[in-house]
Amino acid sequence: MSRTVLVRASPSLALVKYWGKRDDRRNLPATPSLAVTLGGVHTRTRVTLNQADRVFLEGQEQDPERFAPFFDALRRRLRTEARFRVESRNSFPTAAGLASSSSGFAALAVGCARAAGGALSGRELSALARIGSASAARAVYGGFTLLPAGSRYARPLFPEQHWPELRIVIAVVSSQVKPLDSRRAMQATRSGSPYYRAWLASSSRLLPLALKALERRDLELLGSCARLSYSRMHASLLAAEPPQLYWLPATVALIRECASLRARGIGAWETIDAGPQVKILCLEADEPAVLRSLRELDPGLEALLCRPGPGPAVEELEE
Repeated sequence: MSRTVLVRASPSLALVKYWGKRDDRRNLPATPSLAVTLGGVHTRTRVTLNQADRVFLEGQEQDPERFAPFFDALRRRLRTEARFRVESRNSFPTAAGLASSSSGFAALAVGCARAAGGALSGRELSALARIGSASAARAVYGGFTLLPAGSRYARPLFPEQHWPELRIVIAVVSSQVKPLDSRRAMQATRSGSPYYRAWLASSSRLLPLALKALERRDLELLGSCARLSYSRMHASLLAAEPPQLYWLPATVALIRECASLRARGIGAWETIDAGPQVKILCLEADEPAVLRSLRELDPGLEALLCRPGPGPAVEELEE
């Protein structure tokens, strides 16, 4: 019999953004990131032992070079020669600025370690997932997490039950693959943006305030921190050489709509990763008003409804 491992993992949304690498080879982050795991969207990954490493995403075989550092690190850590066949699908657009790499590599780390018979701690899985995607270091945990600057692994801060009223509405502006992947965009920012050093310094200063807001469940303060973080991140990106702009007209319209909602007393605090999608933080009581506002702005706009979610779920099958 062969062992098949099924993993369901959710992406990690950074509220204080990770943007930039301290060490490219080891994939260590240059900025701290504070994040929430998004219950409501997920990656489903199927892992089986195989003659060679092969990864399929949405049915398409992926470039093995993208995954080789991860598989090599896994085999070193587990002292195994195992090879893997991996099949993954997302319930949300892939490579479109919705952190699909975070849930993808978290599921990969958990699934491959289990398929190879390894028993790794959360910290070890976090460090392993980080090799594929730094944000995946956070996605091996549920709830709220912190990945410090320069760290090999993330730390869980609070479980999803810490803030049960929190909601995250994802406005999907475009499901298309973004024109420049995050790794290359980070390199362009670091090498060509005069604002890069200021971005690093501002992230470190912003983190303590955001941590305080999260501990107190203060949405206005946390939302303000999240807005500052994404705005400064995109400012450094826009100032890169050549400039990089992920936003679309609908992105800007949604930013303005959130400002209008707040002016009317509805707590709607947006954040944006490397892509055009807008994620809106609100409380459960305000979610209907936020959704109504999005429908009025664009009746065809897709909205994904999320809340703080759990870490990866695993199922083993004998075939």
